[in-house]
Amino acid sequence: MNITIVAGARPNFMKIAPIIDAIKIKQQEGFNLNYRLVHTGQHYDKNLSDTFFVELNIPFPDVNLEVKSGTQAQQTGAIMVGFEKELEKNPTDLVMVVGDVTSTMACTIVAKKAGIKVAHVEAGIRSGDMQMPEEINRIVTDSLTDYFFTTSNYANENLANLGVAKDKVFFVGNVMIDTLRKNETRLKQPSIWTDLKLKTKAYMVMTLHRPSNVDEELQLKKLITQIVNLGKDYPIIFPVHPRTKKILEGLDLNFNNLHYISPLGYLEFNYLVKHSFAVLTDSGGITEETTVMNIPCITLRNNTERRETCEIGTNILVGNNSEKIRDAIKMLLSKSWKQGQIPELWDGNAAHRIANHLIEIYQL
Repeated sequence: MNITIVAGARPNFMKIAPIIDAIKIKQQEGFNLNYRLVHTGQHYDKNLSDTFFVELNIPFPDVNLEVKSGTQAQQTGAIMVGFEKELEKNPTDLVMVVGDVTSTMACTIVAKKAGIKVAHVEAGIRSGDMQMPEEINRIVTDSLTDYFFTTSNYANENLANLGVAKDKVFFVGNVMIDTLRKNETRLKQPSIWTDLKLKTKAYMVMTLHRPSNVDEELQLKKLITQIVNLGKDYPIIFPVHPRTKKILEGLDLNFNNLHYISPLGYLEFNYLVKHSFAVLTDSGGITEETTVMNIPCITLRNNTERRETCEIGTNILVGNNSEKIRDAIKMLLSKSWKQGQIPELWDGNAAHRIANHLIEIYQL
């Protein structure tokens, strides 16, 4: 059996890495399970260097379609054209897509029109926010998917409500946590630790990149100013996304406890998160990692596709509402943050479950 696995962005590679490891184990056990890894090139990222793949022991792609940036329509069209040619040259039995980037949706459409079945890893998650391009990608992908690999019971419920047959849904857990568990003992102290004389549980980490937070200068200034003033007793480490950096350059935001740094690699960033007092973010993936590492997390969004991080884990949604931000930071500083738990099957074995289900489905 041949599987074409699609990755379109840096986080996608972190999700597929444990899946490929699990496939290799099955190959060693004598199963006829083969893969080809396709990078669409959707996100050109200088951090996707040889070092990135070697550091996390992630397989190099067999091909890069080199789509790169463009409008939503331009990128979607270019991915579809490139992936159609890829499938013509390299026929496959199954296309596996992960997450919710444009490549996920575009390659799903191409595969289905070519009569090839699709498996979606991280299927069924929903934010309910149609202003998010990712939400549209999720809806389109799941409307065409044949096999749904899910991270939570909330995702299972979403798919059931859509009428997806139970025998097509496989609750496997979270592959991002597989990658975290595998690398926990390898997390690396960044140079900023020594430079700023940081101490465990005595600083906060902040990340911002969503348009609702960073595109409007006054909103961004107000948000950062409030957070920095409320958390004045703690250094706030802010790895700045390139998108956000351009906007920040025009603002006068200089505070003694706010430290801008360049984006970090996976091992260094998660070292900072693991040893922090708290994290403030508008990222979805970080909320999963903070939940597993039992780090308080304030999410600067009004909604989330990862409900379990709020209802089970350490995450609280505040959007950019001043009162909610104030109350959340007040709760942090009073050391009265809720005690989180790790969601079901977030145990580092999700990829093995996926490989086992593939073998069952295809009776290998």
